[in-house]
Amino acid sequence: QVQLVESGGGLVQAGGSLRLSCAASGRTLSSFGMGWFRQAPGKEREFVAAISRNDGGTRYADSLKGRFTISRDNAKNTVYLQMNSLKPEDTAVYYCAAVLRFGVPQTPTLYEYWGQGTQVTVSS
Repeated sequence: QVQLVESGGGLVQAGGSLRLSCAASGRTLSSFGMGWFRQAPGKEREFVAAISRNDGGTRYADSLKGRFTISRDNAKNTVYLQMNSLKPEDTAVYYCAAVLRFGVPQTPTLYEYWGQGTQVTVSS
């Protein structure tokens, strides 16, 4: 079992930046690939970014490349999502998730553990 807790969300103006954190407990984070997903009201949960458990490989949603960066600090058992040049359409609840398999999957159902989410609101 691993417990995930997101933080760092909030209200920001368009063009601003936020850094989300996902702290893990219960098991060492290095055992998991990690992903970030988001869900806006009335929409399905969508993939944002993922980072592999072993080689640091990353994957991003095509629409977010260049603005979002995922990273991990295994010593701190924490994964981050740096979000720059935020737009109103980035408004959503952001979730981190952990997956045991190797690689950087983007399908939510492949992830075994989920945090409770953190709200990000971007005003125009």
